[in-house]
Amino acid sequence: MGQYETAFLISPTLEEEETEKIITQMAGVISKMKGKMIKEDRWGKRRLAYQIKKQEEAFYVFFHYEGDSAIPNELERRFKQSEAILRFLTVKKESKENVRKKRKEVSPPEEAQEPSGEEERVEEEDLAPEVLSPAKKTEEEE
Repeated sequence: MGQYETAFLISPTLEEEETEKIITQMAGVISKMKGKMIKEDRWGKRRLAYQIKKQEEAFYVFFHYEGDSAIPNELERRFKQSEAILRFLTVKKESKENVRKKRKEVSPPEEAQEPSGEEERVEEEDLAPEVLSPAKKTEEEE
């Protein structure tokens, strides 16, 4: 059994009773097909980011449920048949076992670590002129 999340938008032109009827019908599909409703989330009327079927608002509903893969298929079939549904989307949630684990942090190699105070540091004065600026030629080379 997989876990799914289905979001759907209902037309704002419907009465509250009609909207409620659609939501209970869709929730009934889950229970009829031996699925388990985990959470039903109703956001209510919200403004859309862009017009859908000439509507600027929609009633948002989210179902979180567990069940067979036939449940989202049946829900989507019913969404397509209803003119009151503006949009819908079903997402299969991954089980916690399949989620990638973070890699353990590997300490940087000793060479990359900052030198300790005991190590000898080279001063610029100690370096030969060609090491400091190899592009410049000294007078002796010319």
